[in-house]
Formats: sequence, C-alpha cells, structure tokens
Amino acid sequence: MKITVITGSPRKHGNSFAMTDTFIREAEACGHTVERFDAAFMHVGGCHACMTCYKSGKACSFNAEFDAVAASILTSDAVVFTMPVYWYSIPAQIKGIIDCLFSLVVGGKAVAGKKCALITCCEEEDPTVMDGVRIPMERTAALLKWEMAGEVLVPGVLDEGDIEKTDGCARAAALAHKF
Repeated sequence: MKITVITGSPRKHGNSFAMTDTFIREAEACGHTVERFDAAFMHVGGCHACMTCYKSGKACSFNAEFDAVAASILTSDAVVFTMPVYWYSIPAQIKGIIDCLFSLVVGGKAVAGKKCALITCCEEEDPTVMDGVRIPMERTAALLKWEMAGEVLVPGVLDEGDIEKTDGCARAAALAHKF
C-alpha cells in the first residue's frame, strides 16, 4: 500500500514527530511505501476559492508546493495526518494543505475509497481538547469518502520527549498495521 503522510508540526524533535517517525518505520516494516510531507517547512497557504483547481493543469493556481502533495494523495491508498493541537485546533502549518484538499473535489478527482488516519497530541490532560483536530479530520474523511482506519490521540504532552512517558509511539506503530 502507498501511504501519504502529512505532518503539521514545526518541531522536528517534538512529540507528534516522534509518533510520526514511529508510524513510518512500522509502516515500511509492514511493506508499505510512505511519502512524507512536512507542511511546516512548505509554503502552502489557504484556499482562495478561485475554482480554477486543475483547470491549468495544476492542483492549485496559488500554491505550487501543494501540487506534489495532491499528486501523492491521488496515487496513494491512504493518507495519514499528524499534528499537535495548537490553541484547541488544527495548526496553521498544516491548515493550508487541508484547505487545498478542496481542489480534489473541484477538480473532480477520484479520491473516494482511500483509508485515512490521524495522529495528534496536546498539552492538556483533557482528551476533549483534541476535538478541534479530531472532528474536522473525521468530517474531511467523510466528505472525501475516506475510511478512517484509526486515530492516535495522546493528551498530556508538551515538551520534547514527553511522548516517551506515554504509549503514544506504541499506538502509532500499531496504527501502521491497520493498513
């Protein structure tokens, strides 16, 4: 299976990256091919609602770097989003890519039937803090007719390395077996 992984953290040694790295290693050990995009280090802004998606041959007329992400999604069997919770919501670093998924709909691209998963974490102990990420991603999957293969939701981590005090990485590795 080909899996596109899209990350949303700017901290290369942060908790969501640790879970992402574990997921990718395990997915590759299972024989899957993984293509990773680190949104925080790309230049993809939000959707302009110009409705020109794919009319010029590009996924997005305004976000050239999104073309590679869109191409990967179109040829993938699954898409995994990984990110921390920022201010009770999806981080800006990945939101532009999520918004540009609209181009797949406007462009009439066949994306139904893919699997999807979410890996996220937050500072607070209350797991409902992750609802601001979890609910939009579940609804995105439903709109695109993607099957949610699983979610790894880890509360109570902030500082780099905090994830090692949890079962988050083990759960991320287990998620790879759902593909």
